[in-house]
Formats: sequence, C-alpha cells, structure tokens
Amino acid sequence: MRLVFLGAPGVGKGTQAERIAARFRHPKISTGDILREAVRNQTSLGLEAKACMDQGKLVPDAVVVGIVKEKLAEPSCAGGFLLDGFPRTVKQAEELAVVLKTQGQRLDQVVNFTVSREEVVRRLSGRRSCPKCGAVFHVDSAPPKQAGICDRCGAGLVQRNDDRKETVEARLSVYEEQTAPLIAYYRQRDALSEVDGSGSIDEVHARLLDLLAARGLA
Repeated sequence: MRLVFLGAPGVGKGTQAERIAARFRHPKISTGDILREAVRNQTSLGLEAKACMDQGKLVPDAVVVGIVKEKLAEPSCAGGFLLDGFPRTVKQAEELAVVLKTQGQRLDQVVNFTVSREEVVRRLSGRRSCPKCGAVFHVDSAPPKQAGICDRCGAGLVQRNDDRKETVEARLSVYEEQTAPLIAYYRQRDALSEVDGSGSIDEVHARLLDLLAARGLA
C-alpha cells in the first residue's frame, strides 16, 4: 500500500495517517514532523523552515523533496508507505514520480480530505501544543484537564506561531494558490479519491477504510 494523503492544514489527514500506518504497519512519512524536529534542533534546515512556516509560507521544494527521497530509500519503505502532506505542489508531485520510478515503485492511491475553510480555522486556531513532550490539545474539542497545562508532563502549553488565526488564514491562502492544483494533477491521472473530513475521527476513519476497501487496498 503506497498512499498520499492530501488536504489543507487542519483537515485531520495526520491523525488518519497515523491510524492507517499503525493498522497496516507501514511507515508514515510526514514532512511536517521532520521539519519541526529540525526547528527544535535549530539546524540550518530548521532555521530556514521556521522562517517560512512562521509566515505561513511553504518550505522550498528542494529541501522537502530531498528529505522525502532519503526516507523512501530506507528498507522500511520497501513494502509500502504513507506520505502525509507531501507532495504539496505539482512540481513536487512530478519529482516524486521520478523518485518512485527509479526505485521501482508507484503510488496506489491519492486521498484528498475535504473540510470547510471555517472549520479549518476553528480547528487550528484552537490548538495548543506542549513544547516539552509534543502532546497536542484543543481548547474546545480536546482540552487539557487543567487549562494551559499538559496532561502528560505538566509543562505549560503554547500556541504555535503557525496556529495563530492570522497565520492560519495565510497558510490556507498559500495552500489554495499553490497546492490545490495537485487535485487536478492527480485527478487527470485517475489516481485521486476524496474523503469528507468533517465529523468525528472515527467517522472519518470509517469513510477512509471504506474507500480503501473499494479500491482493493484494505
């Protein structure tokens, strides 16, 4: 099973990617996680990525494609993988196709998760993260037991710069302008399916499993 999960920030594709990866024992490759780790470690890549993410801009293609290429070459990806949030541009999609071809692989399905813009803003602007252990909460749908305090380690929760409302709006505008053409790109190649990302996590997961089963992948 070689999948790509697409969708605007906050549609829930990361959560569904984790569930599918665990269910089918395939590695989940999330460029966001990799880049945030680089930011925490203050590497040269991390500093470059942070400047872009804080402004709601996309990280340069060359940086992201290089990271993904290294991951796909690892033995753990030989039997299948799940790309979460990559590719984000048509150029990245074209480069991914070249990488997979050289490795003798191909994509089985591209899944696009759809949620209204208003719901995405609500989800992201209400998100709070733990800078110590990485736990994530939401002021409305998944609040911590004690306001502002992480349930896991007791550290103070913060709102990431890229989760602030004005940055969320900028991120969505960037997505719509630069990333949405991917939908047409994969649809033209008969590789795209869409899943309604509204409702509970379990409801979305059930729709996703039904889709994969219909495509003979689950």
